[in-house]
Amino acid sequence: MAAYGLYTHIASNKFRSMLLLAGLFALVYVLVYAGALVAEVVINGNETVAYYLNRAFTDLLKAAPFATIAAIAWIIIAYFFHQSMIDAVTGGHDVTRQEEPRLYNLLENLCISRGITMPKLKIMESPALNAFATGLNPRQYAVTVTTGLLKALNDQEIEAVLGHELTHIKNGDVQLMVVAVIIAGVVGFFGELFFRLFTNLSWSSGGSWSSGSSSSSRSSSSSSDSKSSGGGAIVVIIIAVVLIVVAWLVSQVVKLALSRSREYLADAGSVELTKNPDAMISALRKIENRGELPGATSAVMELCLDNPREGFADLFATHPSVQSRVDALVKFAGGHDPGPLPPPNDEAEVPEEQQADQQDAPPSLPQGPWNDAGGRATPPPVPAPSPSGTAAGNPIGNPMGPWGRH
Repeated sequence: MAAYGLYTHIASNKFRSMLLLAGLFALVYVLVYAGALVAEVVINGNETVAYYLNRAFTDLLKAAPFATIAAIAWIIIAYFFHQSMIDAVTGGHDVTRQEEPRLYNLLENLCISRGITMPKLKIMESPALNAFATGLNPRQYAVTVTTGLLKALNDQEIEAVLGHELTHIKNGDVQLMVVAVIIAGVVGFFGELFFRLFTNLSWSSGGSWSSGSSSSSRSSSSSSDSKSSGGGAIVVIIIAVVLIVVAWLVSQVVKLALSRSREYLADAGSVELTKNPDAMISALRKIENRGELPGATSAVMELCLDNPREGFADLFATHPSVQSRVDALVKFAGGHDPGPLPPPNDEAEVPEEQQADQQDAPPSLPQGPWNDAGGRATPPPVPAPSPSGTAAGNPIGNPMGPWGRH
């Protein structure tokens, strides 16, 4: 289901969520069938490939009700406790207005301005610069922000990040991403379970397969009989391994169902909320190359504002590059790009005459492209929105925008 605008994007998210849940059961059945193949080889010794395939299919029919119940149970557990699972991995915890008045007030003001229910606010103790939203319904929605992001970004930039996460909630991106996490979790669990079972049984029974194969070869009068007996077990084991690996890979690349356009739309929604494209650009530049959450699973990283984990020449990346997102904000929202910041561990050479002046200055990340001599971030005046709902006279995606007419 292709998405060409905001409203088709939201409808597409709902359709994909249902499709992914249906695919979850298909992947579980594939893993059960692979496990049945391994079990039949171990139990029945040397038989033909057709015999193993038929017996495994019969076992699948018998085990299907139990596998279905297990998958449904996991979905129910994940529905009610996915936030606790994510918090356990990331260390996120709820905060109140008294504990984080600055962050709480920024989020509350954004919610009040659009009349939406305020999500729970969580803090993750980490030097990384990142944030993410979670939840499957309004009572579960939460926005988690790292302490590193709070220290490195000014109020305008934090407000832009919060607007980005609120737009994910508004657009239904959060539900789709959480469903993908659920699928990756259950398929990964079953895949690891059967793969360990396969390795344990195959190594313990490998000798019997080989000896059975040689004895059957000696007693058989033709090479075809040999291939249909001992060789069948080896072929079936290969098929089982392939099925397990394919199911696991599908669970990992299910993130490809998450359209990267959701990040562009969330950036645009943030600009529409804050009327400050430069703040969103500056926030992205600061987060770039600094968003890795140590110890976080790939599923959690896929929820984040920026996911630096990429592979296969960006083919499996869940987020567009920061440069692409910045270019879109410059082109469509009239923002100004200060350029990428130096890598976190890259010490730029400083002239000797400037070193003395910098010794007394506390180390910190740049506060934005509009700093004055004292280091205070002073964004340029934001132009009044045009009647068509644009920032700086340039269109931001759908004329209605993620938050409706102004």
